[in-house]
Amino acid sequence: MAIQPIRLFGDPVLRTPAQPVTDFDKELRQLVKDLEETMIDAPGAGLAAPQIGVGLAVFVYDCPDEAGVRQRGHVVNPTIETSGEPVLADEGCLSVPGPYYELARAASATVRGVDRTGAPVEVSGTGFFARCLQHETDHLKGMLYVDHLPRNRRRRVLREMEPFEWNAV
Repeated sequence: MAIQPIRLFGDPVLRTPAQPVTDFDKELRQLVKDLEETMIDAPGAGLAAPQIGVGLAVFVYDCPDEAGVRQRGHVVNPTIETSGEPVLADEGCLSVPGPYYELARAASATVRGVDRTGAPVEVSGTGFFARCLQHETDHLKGMLYVDHLPRNRRRRVLREMEPFEWNAV
């Protein structure tokens, strides 16, 4: 197993835009595997490479779509398009452990990129899956969900961060 420590709010890697992947090699395959194992162990619905200290544009996901169908996979070098009226729902983050707060996100999202072999990938979702795609893509831009909150609510979230077994260092 290659479970990695999850970086927490305040770590500079979370604020640095991820670099595009250029080498589709054994190291990339291992990174995807590490992300999947770490996400499952945490447990989370998605995990981006910067969250384990790797500044590359890769994320994994394992969450239900609006119909309750489990969506599982990974995307390398993603781009995202969103549409639909914003939907207000609770959101949290493994890198900001503890609090969940309501946040408006687009109703649907489509992510295009490649997989770990360089083959084209396109995933689209609504509901929780659309929220997950937007959240993980934000991580690759150096953004956290708290960046979308009003300043006073963001301060409250950060005060409420809690240590969990998976992030105790």
